[in-house]
Amino acid sequence: MTSRRAFIQKATIAGSSIAALNFWNISELKAVDHPSSQEDFWYQVRKSFYQSPQFINLENGYFSPQPLETLRAFQGYQKMVNEQPSFYMRTRQYEERFLVKKQLAELAGVSVDELVITRNTTESLDTVILGLKLEKGDEAIMTDQDYLSMVEAFRQKAKREGTVNKMITLPKWPKSDEEVVKAYENAITKKTKVILVTHLINITGQVLPVRKICDMAHSYGVEVICDSAHAFAQLDFKIPDLGCDYLGTSLHKWLCTPIGAGLLYVKKEKIHRVWPLFGDDSFAEDDIQKFEHIGTHPPYTNLAISNAIDFHLTIGAQRKEKRLKELRNYWIDGVKDIKGVTFNMPLEDSRASAIGNISKEGYEPKDLATYFYEKHRIFTVSIFRENVKGVRVTPHLYTSFRELDQFIDAVKKA
Repeated sequence: MTSRRAFIQKATIAGSSIAALNFWNISELKAVDHPSSQEDFWYQVRKSFYQSPQFINLENGYFSPQPLETLRAFQGYQKMVNEQPSFYMRTRQYEERFLVKKQLAELAGVSVDELVITRNTTESLDTVILGLKLEKGDEAIMTDQDYLSMVEAFRQKAKREGTVNKMITLPKWPKSDEEVVKAYENAITKKTKVILVTHLINITGQVLPVRKICDMAHSYGVEVICDSAHAFAQLDFKIPDLGCDYLGTSLHKWLCTPIGAGLLYVKKEKIHRVWPLFGDDSFAEDDIQKFEHIGTHPPYTNLAISNAIDFHLTIGAQRKEKRLKELRNYWIDGVKDIKGVTFNMPLEDSRASAIGNISKEGYEPKDLATYFYEKHRIFTVSIFRENVKGVRVTPHLYTSFRELDQFIDAVKKA
């Protein structure tokens, strides 16, 4: 039977709106990978993405576009499944998904029997939050900067099961890791059972000291759910480095897979503690596969994860993180002395990510985002939360310094 990779090599995309684009392959990227020509390397990376010429995209926090090679693979998988519909789904679907899971588990540094592919972070973490076996009166701790879908899941759980949610204030400009850890620790009581920790805050880009928070929580017998939606494949780490009990992420963010791919990690000895979101009695309570039953869904999205992993590994996790911080620091240095500009996130590299957030005196967030787009064709997104009001700025690997110069100029002209 034709392998997936062999099929993609032969697959055609006739009729596709991008068929005429000049696709390249990973070997071309490796050909310019030497220290004397690092900007040549990043130029080749930029060539691997197709971006609209109508505007500059500095809003890559929602999701990342796929590299063209991954997009081509995805279209090939679609064609293959469409040609073999029920035959593929009944004879090859599960075996090939398992092969992708093995690749993903290796990338994440966990066992394949601790991981399932989901559709996004919300599905991953809601599975844990709503499925975790808690008693009436048990407490969960979260912060005022956590992603709202997770907070809303805890609110639903409280209404249904009588659990108690404790909201703490997360410092925007912490002076030390200990200040962050203490914010969580001060909220712990004898009834506290679980803490939700956002690895990388989506509205500001702040990176939290997850390992220290987990170690502290475990010393009190408290479990930790980690929201790693923006950290996975952006920061250089393996899941065991964090020490968390549960973790969810969206692979269509910084791993650059097609939309609709996520990951759920549950520590092996914790699997039995969580009910699956969808009914499934065909697997044992301690079998991670009990979380995979979500009904019929597109297999080609999962298959394309393999190609996205190849692209990610070709760049290298450490180099990728370094480049994203380099882009962030470039525009920050360009606007830091502009009158009226406020940074709504820490500036130290140890707490930094690709995501940044600024406000400008005299502008409401939505008005500033509108100004950037309508006057300068630069797309950003406004953030209006009780504790964070500003514009989120998120470059990607395909962002050039010239484009960031245009953004700096736009801030000056504001």
